[in-house]
Amino acid sequence: MERAGTVAELWRFPVKSMAGERLERAELTAGGVVGDRLWAVRDEQLGCITGGKRLPALMTCTARFLAEPPADAFGDAVPPVAITLPDGTELSSEQPDVDARLSAFLGRAVSLSPRRPAGERSHYRAARFTMSDLRTQFALAPGEPVPDFSMFPVSMLLALSRYATPPGTYFDAYPLHLLTTATVAELRRLAPAVSAAPQSFRPNILVAVDGAGLVENGWCGGTLRAGAMRADIEIPAVRCSMTTRAQPGLAADPGLLRAVAQHARRCAGVYARVASAGQVRTGDEVLVERARDSRVGGLVQAGARSLRRLALRARAAALPEK
Repeated sequence: MERAGTVAELWRFPVKSMAGERLERAELTAGGVVGDRLWAVRDEQLGCITGGKRLPALMTCTARFLAEPPADAFGDAVPPVAITLPDGTELSSEQPDVDARLSAFLGRAVSLSPRRPAGERSHYRAARFTMSDLRTQFALAPGEPVPDFSMFPVSMLLALSRYATPPGTYFDAYPLHLLTTATVAELRRLAPAVSAAPQSFRPNILVAVDGAGLVENGWCGGTLRAGAMRADIEIPAVRCSMTTRAQPGLAADPGLLRAVAQHARRCAGVYARVASAGQVRTGDEVLVERARDSRVGGLVQAGARSLRRLALRARAAALPEK
């Protein structure tokens, strides 16, 4: 393994799409950072889990746990959270009127829901999806093509075509998101007018590296070790409209996503899965073992991605416009 850098920041987000908690140390399991996205907001009108892509105001709230969460908590085992609204008002998930208060803030009927087991499939079922939804959620300009999702494995694409989040989780896709300081610096260099900041991308682990460019893209297919944890680096993270939204301490900036689309093929950071559980601390050394190059394997993967790309284009073309 080669030295890649050090852990600069660790984050968990108790409520999906809200600002979270910065940690000095974190326990990581197959479910990602313990405590990450154990709560989510459910849109009662659509009957599905929702987030900052549909309700951007969620991203102006901050959430913290009122008790330390256990690993693999579901339902009643998920500890309560405190939610701070932009005006400083603090709500608790234990308040009888918390759903009414959140609904009033968001201007839409919602409820706060702890994570449910994967077997409760109806809880995770996605709402009817349209091309208009896709363009809004990914902030696509008129005539701009749909993002390329062909790097996702077929099993993930199938799950996300039926469910708002992979059943048993409130993640958009994978349980762990990593970003390097080099990628943030590269976006600032290429688009100095935008306000690129690590918080815009909401990583679980920010890695401080000495290199330049989109460093972590070269880790895909390889293995990363930080502290006692080992993770398999899967694919680049496709960015959506959430990077453009206002968050605590960050103003809205539509130019950031345009810069990512223009200079980084709409990707910033990488998704990963925890292969070996363990504790990670800020300052821990980060080691990376890159994937071994295989010409035959590369050709097979390229062919599979081409087929997935064709299937995805056909599916997008079949979506109703509104």
